Amino acid sequence: MRHYIALVHKDPDSDFGVSFPDFPGCITAGGTIQEAIDMAKEALALHIEGMVEDGDAIPEPSDADAIMADLKNREGGVIVLVSAPEVSSRSVRVNVTLPERLLKRIDERTDNRSKFLAQAAERALTED
Repeated sequence: MRHYIALVHKDPDSDFGVSFPDFPGCITAGGTIQEAIDMAKEALALHIEGMVEDGDAIPEPSDADAIMADLKNREGGVIVLVSAPEVSSRSVRVNVTLPERLLKRIDERTDNRSKFLAQAAERALTED
């Protein structure tokens, strides 16, 4: 499993902000440090999911020394490692049995069962 560096910082009169040097634009925040870290896990997972869907390459995690060599990264922030979800571009066909009423409810919400079920599974597994 890959771990990416998140920078947690706090400005006066604000929540704890989180940014990922390896993923420009992937930012989040939380009212407490723990909430910010939890939000960072979700933000990173969603950001990577979007990159995979767009066909973008996922970068290798940067070295902490390289990130901290940049002065702006050292200003009032601390490093936290955030686990990235496993990324696979290969889909595997499976046979799943579901109650008919559940399948009807799924079909009312989406026109792509596979994508819907994959996203629901990812969310459930990310909550652990």
